[in-house]
Amino acid sequence: MRDCLFFVADSNIEFAIRGLFERGGVFNIIGCSPFSFDPKQDLAVARGQNDPGLYARAKDLIQPFHGTHRRIIVIMDEDWDGTPGQAKIEEQLNSHIEAAGWGAGNGKAIVVTPEADNWIWSDSPHTAAALGWESFEQIRNWLNSQGMWPENMSKPPRPKEALEKVLRLKCKPRSSSLYRIVAGKSSVKRCLDPSVELIFSTLRGWFPLKN
Repeated sequence: MRDCLFFVADSNIEFAIRGLFERGGVFNIIGCSPFSFDPKQDLAVARGQNDPGLYARAKDLIQPFHGTHRRIIVIMDEDWDGTPGQAKIEEQLNSHIEAAGWGAGNGKAIVVTPEADNWIWSDSPHTAAALGWESFEQIRNWLNSQGMWPENMSKPPRPKEALEKVLRLKCKPRSSSLYRIVAGKSSVKRCLDPSVELIFSTLRGWFPLKN
């Protein structure tokens, strides 16, 4: 049996998870004991489903992996057409995880609010470089001037629209590789996203450090 499966809604989240686990010392960053992770075996995408399809059909999509993985983390966005909101999504996904066979705390639903584009907004020179800008401060100041990043907020309230705006200005395409670059290089402590901390705390609970 494999240690843990990450089942995600789309390629953006997929590439972010890839980037994270490609980092040297990733388990020290998370604060857990090492466990086996092979993206070919331990990372699956709900291709053709995206967020609404995963929300509605999670049980059927993940059940084939019950015989191969001891634990599972299912990750999706909150913001999509027809969303019932974070709490309802988490409740349904956790119900699907249990119905698919993972009981006794061996499965966890993670809902990114409002969406995985939030993970891009890590205050780091690596983020700025990936987006084609000279510095993160320059990005923040420009978005503030456009009314897209209030000074009292740690991240843009509409992260996807903000990302598309700064990329368009630099004539850079929006691609999943950006998530891999940022997750693989930027400081996790600068991400300041509750969903990332929930992923990490779940893994710390499942794979605690040994004395």
